[in-house]
Amino acid sequence: VWPEDVTDLDSFLSRFFRMGVQAPPRLLELASQSLLQDEALAIAALEELPVELFPPLFTAAFAGRHTHTVKAMVQAWPFACLPLGALMKDHQPHLETFQAALDGLDLLLAQEVRPRRWKLQVLDLRRNAHQDFWTSWSGIKASVCSLLEPEPAQPMQKMHRVEAQAGLKPARAPVEVLVDLCLKEDTLDETISYLLKKAKQRRSLLNLRCQKLRIFTIPVESIRRILKLMQLDSIQDLEVNCTWNLATLASFLPHLGWMGNLRRLLLSHIHVLPRTAPIQEEHCVAQLTAQFLNLPHLQELYLDSISFLKGRLHRVLRCLKTPLETLWITNCQISESDLRYLSQCPSVGLLKHLCLSGLNLTNLSLEPLQVLIERTSATLQDLDLDECGIMDSQFSALLPSLSRCSQLTTFSFCGNHISMAVLESLLDHTVGLSKLSLVLYPAPLESYEDVRGTLHLGLLAQLHARLKRLLCASGRASTVWFKANPCPHCGDQIVYSTEPILCPCYMPT
Repeated sequence: VWPEDVTDLDSFLSRFFRMGVQAPPRLLELASQSLLQDEALAIAALEELPVELFPPLFTAAFAGRHTHTVKAMVQAWPFACLPLGALMKDHQPHLETFQAALDGLDLLLAQEVRPRRWKLQVLDLRRNAHQDFWTSWSGIKASVCSLLEPEPAQPMQKMHRVEAQAGLKPARAPVEVLVDLCLKEDTLDETISYLLKKAKQRRSLLNLRCQKLRIFTIPVESIRRILKLMQLDSIQDLEVNCTWNLATLASFLPHLGWMGNLRRLLLSHIHVLPRTAPIQEEHCVAQLTAQFLNLPHLQELYLDSISFLKGRLHRVLRCLKTPLETLWITNCQISESDLRYLSQCPSVGLLKHLCLSGLNLTNLSLEPLQVLIERTSATLQDLDLDECGIMDSQFSALLPSLSRCSQLTTFSFCGNHISMAVLESLLDHTVGLSKLSLVLYPAPLESYEDVRGTLHLGLLAQLHARLKRLLCASGRASTVWFKANPCPHCGDQIVYSTEPILCPCYMPT
């Protein structure tokens, strides 16, 4: 039998949950719809509303753009965390509705005392956090993580008595806002801009914590203004994908030193302007290395297209305090002394992922690289030596070390000048690597018609079939991936797996 009014419905649902029975999702939907037919009634009911109804009612209010209800519910939220980001992932956020949620938080922070039922400590705007919270409270599950756990269900009279004894709580404790930020272009997303505005207004009461920060094309002054609003020690994953010169990098580096919990750092496209004074270049390198001393938890380091790295790699790596799990040095110029230091660096002995793609190693001795692979053979899982200009003799010297990499799962060395005989030797040396599941090979030298790099598709198919037969004979039947050099006519690359993926130049007319 259905209750006749909203108050009876709330009481009925409250008893329904306390009996340990899963309420059908449709029942909760009907309850929410009943309340939202009159926003004033819904807001008035929040003081007495069972906690079980808050998540489905908030979901309906947010999806239906009931801004007044959303604002009021944030102020009365009876959980420690409001995972708004997970809800925004399922329901494309309307700017005014999102602003209403932040306005509710702003009104709450402005109060001298807390409402008696308020428990909110964290507003989580991350899209991939607490994915099961909203479905848990729509009747699909009966429990959620401890952070989001509601107040214990009590008879309403007992609840009033306990709260009356407790009285009102101080409201001045700050609320944490968790968010992953991507800063790009000259203008920010309107939702992010509004969040930053509120963070500036309530700086002492709203702690903006960002675990993942991506920085793309945006003026450095804007970046610095935003960073001043954030708790920098909350950043664990930082990507700087900007085309910066040394002076711009130098203005950013002081902020890096405050990111003491950073675990992953990517720096890309830092270049030295022509006629840059050597003393300025040295000063910037010294600043960068000094900041690395303040990153005791760094585990993943990605350096891409860093023009001042040659001859200075030792200065960067020697400042690392802990062993790295991932190291990418890509599209940079390095010297033989850099490679030698890399092989001896204390911080790289336990690497799981190593990428040196785009380093020109043609005229360098690869003995240090052989030593590095040997040092990491017990832990290395992924190795990428694409586009390094490695020749047959150099690659052959690496094979004994490769054969000892017992944890290796992926190996890529496309874009190198390797013959079919050396590829077959690679198969012999890696036959004992039981975990190796993916190898990306360069198209053998024998598959090219001329020095310009024109492919002979018939030869490529024959060599592909031969390598696959050898793999099957060794008990490792798998897909063979050939990747050819860029087409000399259009620059596109040709990939050959089960069938060739051709550029237009090789298509029949």
